[in-house]
Amino acid sequence: MTAINGFRRATMALTRSRLAPNLAKSSSRTLSTAPHVVVDKFVSTPRPDSPSPSAASSSIRHPNDVRARNANYVDEDSRTMGGVTATVRHDWTKQEIAEIYSLPFHELMYRASTVHRMYWDPSEVQQCTLLSIKTGGCTEDCSYCSQSTRHKTFVKPTPTMKVQEVLAAAKRAKDAGSTRFCMGAAWRELGNKKNAFNHILEMVRGVNGMGLEVCCTLGMLNAEQARQLKEAGLTAYNHNLDTSPEHYPNVITTRTYEDRLQTIANVREAGISVCCGGILGLGEKENDRVGLLHVLATLPEHPESVPINALVAVEGTPLGNAAADEEAESNGIADVDAFDMARMIATARIVMPRTMVRLSAGRLSFSDAEQFLMFQAGANSIFNGDKLLTTDNPAFDEDKALFNKLGFVGKPAHAGPKVAPSEMSGEVEITRVKGHEQQYA
Repeated sequence: MTAINGFRRATMALTRSRLAPNLAKSSSRTLSTAPHVVVDKFVSTPRPDSPSPSAASSSIRHPNDVRARNANYVDEDSRTMGGVTATVRHDWTKQEIAEIYSLPFHELMYRASTVHRMYWDPSEVQQCTLLSIKTGGCTEDCSYCSQSTRHKTFVKPTPTMKVQEVLAAAKRAKDAGSTRFCMGAAWRELGNKKNAFNHILEMVRGVNGMGLEVCCTLGMLNAEQARQLKEAGLTAYNHNLDTSPEHYPNVITTRTYEDRLQTIANVREAGISVCCGGILGLGEKENDRVGLLHVLATLPEHPESVPINALVAVEGTPLGNAAADEEAESNGIADVDAFDMARMIATARIVMPRTMVRLSAGRLSFSDAEQFLMFQAGANSIFNGDKLLTTDNPAFDEDKALFNKLGFVGKPAHAGPKVAPSEMSGEVEITRVKGHEQQYA
């Protein structure tokens, strides 16, 4: 916040019973060490000689490192605009999230869109490119995945790509406007693949050297592997939870939910940004969607980004075969529409205001208007390029046309997000709470 000039501050010192119920209320001689809570409310205003809010915010950005960014707001309690109050919390209950998820659609969209504008510049959308550097041959039994050796699909196992091939693909992605390059390998875990891991570290260094942000999804990682990836220049690591803890065993049996959470913890401890989300259309119920968001929103740190995927049903996988069976009930398998996606994105935006929400797999099945609905719900990142691992995705040129149509601009690599124009123009009221021990005699 120190980079934002021209704040007009209206400061209030008061005791807030919600946070300090035991604060001393009399002038007795008894000493008390109850916390004294200072609530500081302010709005930001542009300087008289500053340009318009949208132009001003284009030159003011938050830190790119998510921890440094969040540290600037450690004493921030809430933001309010347009009758909507939002706060970054880690103590959400499942019931609270369910109530948000179940709001009438028009109300949910209004709240999510307002929250999005309080924390982000809605015109800026991150563009990421995902490349499968090692396709097929995975020993996991994920019932949605075409790369499992347990399923007979069109995917044929291929060896790990050579370093120079990957760097050439990264350059093409950069030339097309992508600013984050993600590399995926169809493995259960890195394990003892020392030679392959050394090649991946070389890829990470090379892509980072191009000025691109680098992301990997390589299965389970131990703490030492996460540390080495961080040293090589890895920006983020993707490891999805897929669905709720309750529904998870119906989708995957070869890796536990706890295994996934441990990898996420290893990545976080190494100082790598966490990218973690899920897939809609796995036969889950709405309660499972709420359950996934509850796990994400109560992690010690919210993920830097949360990808929301719609299942792309692939023939030969258990879920793909079930979706293709016209005589069987769908049971929610691959039965995902734009409203399902928007509702999930909107709820994620409200409960994790500072998290980037990524519109991911399945985007090809939605029209431009339906995708705009999802951006309005709070999505501010996409995967571009014609493939997402093994499934189709809109081509670069199509996304360029979509961005032009909607007035979006891409987020630069290694640059923090823009300060929200609504914050710059003074439309947002920000409440900060500072507590300290104080004695009363």
